[in-house]
Amino acid sequence: MTLLDGDDVRTLLSSELGYSRAHRDLNVLRIGYVAAEIARHGGVAICAQIAPYAAARADARRRGAAAGHFLLVHVATPVEVCERRDPKGHYAKARAGVLPDFTGVSDPYEAPLDADLVIDTQDCTPLQGVEIILARLRRDGILPAA
Repeated sequence: MTLLDGDDVRTLLSSELGYSRAHRDLNVLRIGYVAAEIARHGGVAICAQIAPYAAARADARRRGAAAGHFLLVHVATPVEVCERRDPKGHYAKARAGVLPDFTGVSDPYEAPLDADLVIDTQDCTPLQGVEIILARLRRDGILPAA
């Protein structure tokens, strides 16, 4: 099992990209490609990233499903909650105009209408969210039963 964290991928694989729509789509494409390669070789890739546009997510789904199993998990958190929880202060910087093209503030977020699993983080702890995902992966036969 491999975790592809959005911040790490931005630093290591997509450091030249900005936050325009084209660059965000390319970042999602890159992560989707790496995840599909991991799946194609028998692994499980967990992609923890913001993928704000439906078209890029659909492309990632197509690639992932062709390589193995694909599960789109929408971590549904209202922007107000994200702002309260923001340890890096990005939302405050976005509201002040310091961070342009910020998802949910000055750039749109197209909530998935085709998510395989929706977790409302207002209603559960991070550990409970993980358990929900693991239960789904076990149910789908991706992970062995506990």
